[in-house]
Order: sequence, then C-alpha cells, then structure tokens
Amino acid sequence: MSKSLNNSIVSNATTGQPVSSKEKNRSSAWTITVFFGVLILIPSLIGFLMKFTEFISVAEGTGSGQFAITPIVNYLLASAGFFSLLMWAAFNGMFKDLEHPKFVMLETEKELDANA
Repeated sequence: MSKSLNNSIVSNATTGQPVSSKEKNRSSAWTITVFFGVLILIPSLIGFLMKFTEFISVAEGTGSGQFAITPIVNYLLASAGFFSLLMWAAFNGMFKDLEHPKFVMLETEKELDANA
C-alpha cells in the first residue's frame, strides 16, 4: 500500500495491527492528561515539601512558628486521606473503564422515560 492511500491507518509498533483514530485520540488525551497532571502536581509537591520542612523544624524546636502546627497536621491528614482514596480507587479498578458510567446513565434515563 502506498503511503497516500494509507493515511488513516497507523500500525501498532508492538503488534503490527492497525490503530484506529479513536485509539490515537485516546492516546493523545492520555498524554495531555498526564502532562497537565504533572504540571499541577510538581508545584503542589514543592509547596508540600516546603511546608513539611517547616513542620520538621518546628517539631525539632529550631524554627519559630508553633502557631502553624495545627494547620500543617490538618494538611498532612487531608492529603493522606485523599491519597488513600486515590489508591483505593486505582486498586479497585475505578479508572479502568471511564466510559461505562455514561452509558449506564443513558440507559437508566431511557428506562425512566419509558416508565414515566
């Protein structure tokens, strides 16, 4: 096949199977999501590490700012809670099929409209 006739079909490097445009869109969406996730998480991580080092210095008694212990502990507990929820969701497969819930919602809406 010539390249001009085969513009819409791209083969998968590992299997050699053609890759559809839907799969390419999904891959590019994943790449964009990861990029923005990292873009957001790096400044957040830097802020967290700065607050954590302040917390360590206050706990050791070398820094001033004992008034900030309670907010820092709350921040750590909230972060640990959200991280635990994220890990629970990931390990229970909550992110495997992101498209299914919208189809379930549409089917439920059809059933409710039919019964109304």
